[in-house]
Amino acid sequence: MIILVLNCGSSSLKYQVLDMQSESDFKLLAKGLVERIGLDMGILSHRVEGRDKFETETPIQNHTIGIKKVLDILIDEKLGVLKSLSEINAVGHRVAHGGELFKQSTLINADVIEGIKKLCELAPLHNPANLLGIEAVLSLMPNVPQVAVFDTSFHQTMPDYAYMYAIPYELYTEHKIRRYGFHGTSHKFVAKKACDLAGLDFENSKVITCHLGNGSSITAIKNGKSVDTSMGFTPLEGLIMGTRSGDIDAGIITYIMERENLDAAGINALLNKKSGFLGVFGKSSDARDIESAASQGDKRAMLALNLLYYRVLKYIGSYTAVMSGCDLIVFTGGIGENDPHIREMVGTHLEFLGVEFNKDANNGVRGKDVILTKETSKVKIATVTTNEELVIAQDTMKLV
Repeated sequence: MIILVLNCGSSSLKYQVLDMQSESDFKLLAKGLVERIGLDMGILSHRVEGRDKFETETPIQNHTIGIKKVLDILIDEKLGVLKSLSEINAVGHRVAHGGELFKQSTLINADVIEGIKKLCELAPLHNPANLLGIEAVLSLMPNVPQVAVFDTSFHQTMPDYAYMYAIPYELYTEHKIRRYGFHGTSHKFVAKKACDLAGLDFENSKVITCHLGNGSSITAIKNGKSVDTSMGFTPLEGLIMGTRSGDIDAGIITYIMERENLDAAGINALLNKKSGFLGVFGKSSDARDIESAASQGDKRAMLALNLLYYRVLKYIGSYTAVMSGCDLIVFTGGIGENDPHIREMVGTHLEFLGVEFNKDANNGVRGKDVILTKETSKVKIATVTTNEELVIAQDTMKLV
């Protein structure tokens, strides 16, 4: 089964084409990125296994035109991987927010589209862009089945005492204000993958997954189900991130608004786009730049790294308590997969859990699947690469 996976943002879209023989037997045929949609000139980057990267600049006025250009290049005689579009059996879409309406991936129909539209108020930056991709495929390939895979669905197994906030209950019943969590497809995928790597049963293990990148979150997974996660009503809550503050005293928000004369849009921009690594370090939101500066003695860079590792430790400790133990801790995401320093900072401070961190196994490891603890370690630590597009393809194949 050939599946096209789309991940649409407000001005960009990522895609992969996978030939799925089974959940575990698949081949990546092509992947790419369309950027600067709606601007004067867009960019299409296209990669096929075993070939040089192709990149071109071309006007891309909207998502329908962007997806049309992707489809055209997929069947191009020189650059493509398909003989015709009829070879595409289904399209899987990443959808950011499923709210309480969608507890699992689902085939897309008119009712599902209306449900995603209703949830746009909970994810105004993401769900409308996801809808654009769905509607573009409807217009270009109306007879091809489509599947929506929600970032929030994996976390729908959280108990009410984990997802509720201590605010007037009517704000939950009327406005659906609660913890939803994000990165669900990544957390589920890497937890299963790391359990296989460590020789553990995913359905009978206590796993803490640390998805660390420009956006970061940690999830407690007990016997295959999410029981708590660090992101909340929005992706702002939890760890320090590239430009997001993470956990903050709510009283600080009104205090800053008064002192800096900010309205709701202003404080939202400050917490989401001007805080985190960027706010503390002051020069960049990229962890690589911060690591480099910290190695040269920059105190604010070192502070930013310490803030991250300290909060990761706090969440690991609390989630271990929540699950009455832990069998496996997993690092993934851009930072988790590629930053040995952060992994060592965390791993060497978990001796109280019975962790025996293996510095030699960790040194220099980037973008690989590796166990980072000694064989005698009571709790294992692993770093594994994530692949959210594969999860979307797997769910699409199951439903179609």
